[in-house]
Amino acid sequence: MSAELSNPILRKIAWRILPLLLLLGVLNYLDRANIAFAALEMNKDLGFGPAVYGFGAGVFFISYCLLEIPSNLILVKVGVRRWMARIMITWGVIAIATAWISGETSFYVMRFLLGAAEAGFLPAIMYYLRQWFPGQARGKLLAIYMSNTAIANIIGGPLAGWLMTSFGGAFGLHGWQVLFILEGLPSVIVGVLVLYWMTERPDEASWLAPSEKKWLSDTLQAEFQAQGARAATSLRQGFLDGRVLLIAALCYFLIIGNFGVVFWLPQIIKGLGDLTVREVGLLTAIPYILACAGMIAWGAHSDRTGDRKWHFVIGALVGACGLVASAFVASPVVGFLGLCIAAIGIWSTFGVFWALPSDFLSGRAAAGGMALINSVGTFGGFCGPFIFGFVRQRTGNFTVSLLVLAGSLAISAIIAAMLRNEWRRDVAFPALKPGLAHGPS
Repeated sequence: MSAELSNPILRKIAWRILPLLLLLGVLNYLDRANIAFAALEMNKDLGFGPAVYGFGAGVFFISYCLLEIPSNLILVKVGVRRWMARIMITWGVIAIATAWISGETSFYVMRFLLGAAEAGFLPAIMYYLRQWFPGQARGKLLAIYMSNTAIANIIGGPLAGWLMTSFGGAFGLHGWQVLFILEGLPSVIVGVLVLYWMTERPDEASWLAPSEKKWLSDTLQAEFQAQGARAATSLRQGFLDGRVLLIAALCYFLIIGNFGVVFWLPQIIKGLGDLTVREVGLLTAIPYILACAGMIAWGAHSDRTGDRKWHFVIGALVGACGLVASAFVASPVVGFLGLCIAAIGIWSTFGVFWALPSDFLSGRAAAGGMALINSVGTFGGFCGPFIFGFVRQRTGNFTVSLLVLAGSLAISAIIAAMLRNEWRRDVAFPALKPGLAHGPS
């Protein structure tokens, strides 16, 4: 029996836990990336040049990188639910406090602290999903989850434009200050509610029947046995497995391209014409709407075909081509289309990418290995915005900066081509009993 999401038990689990995870992901991305929209006013108010903004946007990832692995080791001990609540509450408080930065130093400090607070968030999600879903469902599932980044940008652009223009001046605050406060507060509230909403493990799920729990346990165990010696299970294996190290390098170059676009896209779009903050916010949503659809469709296709690496390679190369096109064309309309293509390509890799390590990492190796991958990758989150801002300030335009991002995506595609797929579609999973085929009674 296939373990795809058409399976009624997996579909039931997905409908139960995925909406909450998507909400957490959207809030996380809003508080991390709203700096891109705040910069439309903040940079002028505080006198920040491209290099200062690029470093401040990226310094978030230094603390994130340094604390990623320790955060996930603590998570294994205290549990996903409690640790996730801690992460959300602290990042929400710091996001709100960013409204009162007054210069370069306070800007750097608050971004550094925000990265420290968020460290471990994404690997915690990956670790959590690994406990609930077998490999043949994870490509599409991870694509659906990772669509939170696109959803956050779809919401974030228009929302930021509306908040900054509608509430700027309220209580003597600038629009960008209002943005930080009103987008940070929901994270604190939801962080508290996570303690009551999140189910830690399948065996604690009162909403699953005993027979459903047994089927899931048997399915995950069958997958583990099918992996055999290829599976990494210990913490040491998670850190030293050659596949983990290669995927970590791939992640580094992918994230350079990703966050280089995320943190600069509003300013790139504004540079295409004489646009207001609200117009920039609305236009910024368009590439992410397309990216969201492409990501889910590409992840589902990866599951159907049993391929991970070539789906990643194609997506990364499409993203690179979109950035190159946007860099060289003179027409604002064509340049914007290039950015849309770039977003589709970049985001289509995400679900496929995180399915790669989850296909061969289990137990403590999954916590440690995914933390290492994301730790190395998030350092690319520092390098991408910083390099983009540095080159932008030196050249006075976006052309060379966009080419640097395109080159980074091309390198990630080359590394992905060196990998092998780690699971097969012919793995035999436990069949559903007739009574389970239609869900619980």
